[in-house]
Amino acid sequence: MKQVTCCENQTACGLKKIFWYLGGFLFLIGLYGWIDRLWYGHLHANYGNVVTWGLWVSLYIYFIGLSAGSFLISSLVYVFNFKQFERIGWVALLTAIITLLMALFSIWVDLGHMERAWKVMIFANFKSPMAWMIWLYSAYFLLLLVETWFLLRGDLVRQASLSGLPGRVFHFLSFGSPAPSEITQKRDLKIVRILATIGVPVAVMFHGGVGALFGVVAARPHWHSGLFPILFLLSALVSGGALLIVVTSIFQKGFEANRDTIFALGKLVLGLLLLDLLFQFSEILVAFYGGIPSHVEGLKLALFGPYAWVFWVWQIGIGTVIPVILLTTKTRHQVGWVALAGLLLVIGFIGMRLNIVIPGLAVEEIKGLTTAYVSTRVATNYFPSVSEWLLSAGIVGFGLLLFGLGELFLSKENKLTEDEV
Repeated sequence: MKQVTCCENQTACGLKKIFWYLGGFLFLIGLYGWIDRLWYGHLHANYGNVVTWGLWVSLYIYFIGLSAGSFLISSLVYVFNFKQFERIGWVALLTAIITLLMALFSIWVDLGHMERAWKVMIFANFKSPMAWMIWLYSAYFLLLLVETWFLLRGDLVRQASLSGLPGRVFHFLSFGSPAPSEITQKRDLKIVRILATIGVPVAVMFHGGVGALFGVVAARPHWHSGLFPILFLLSALVSGGALLIVVTSIFQKGFEANRDTIFALGKLVLGLLLLDLLFQFSEILVAFYGGIPSHVEGLKLALFGPYAWVFWVWQIGIGTVIPVILLTTKTRHQVGWVALAGLLLVIGFIGMRLNIVIPGLAVEEIKGLTTAYVSTRVATNYFPSVSEWLLSAGIVGFGLLLFGLGELFLSKENKLTEDEV
């Protein structure tokens, strides 16, 4: 396949350069956050005894949503044979793998003893939703890797013929598989379809399980809702689809080759976003109409309290109103504006995740506790520290670089599809 040069597509190459520079910059500044976390532990994090989860947990559920959403969209290709998204099937899988890794890094640094993380797997208590969730993560991650390998196996074998270190790396990754033939391609496609079919309920269960993990906490009425698993799944589809709009706009010749795919993703994301908004505002209206103080208090903090700017400016303004306008007016016919809508949605959903985690914890369980005992660790006015922001930026930078490397080494117009076999 002929490689695309910057002379052939200036816009795609310009966006790729920005992508690489941004990834490198975020990764480098994130090193300070990693050093601080490993050396000082949680000392410089701003969460405490009242708000016990902060930015890292919020990003964890955010990245998990991106992963589940990306994978479920890839299943439209490999399970439901949805031709409009065929070009980005392998990109969606790659995105799902990398965002899952970013999620695991985010929750790993939040642990008090990072070195004990492996014990959750070995000594799991299966009466706990968290234990089931962790085992589902492991199954999901393994399934992603195996499905992606079968999808790219023929390409890995072809790349193994390269000379030098790249050829040896691809030979290792192909596990010495023979040269692809029509028979092996048909077999690989069948395996990919089977794995993708298995992966759909796994992705639904593990991300719905994240919502259930919050929803079953009866002591936190802000979270205690049967709608949470559904809301998490809907949000995952919207944010995952929005991220794929951005990725598709940058890679595989970008706007030039992926116009139809970007427009199709834009329509899908718009429909899912409107459905997500319906569920979210239904949840809010029912809580306020019911008037139960413990249910309303967390919502008041998010909508009218110290976190109102996150909801109205970040989540609603940047992450909802502007994208809806871009996807419903004349701009929906211009690929650049659709890509911008996707980017704003990706950014806006971080605010949504913060609005789930922080206000739910900022409600005093014992009235007057934060005024009776004066300490920075006993307070409800949480805002992430510099080290929290920097480490989070480092995780994002790592993900961007990892995706860039994956796309660079596996950059082909099409991977295994039915049209090839």
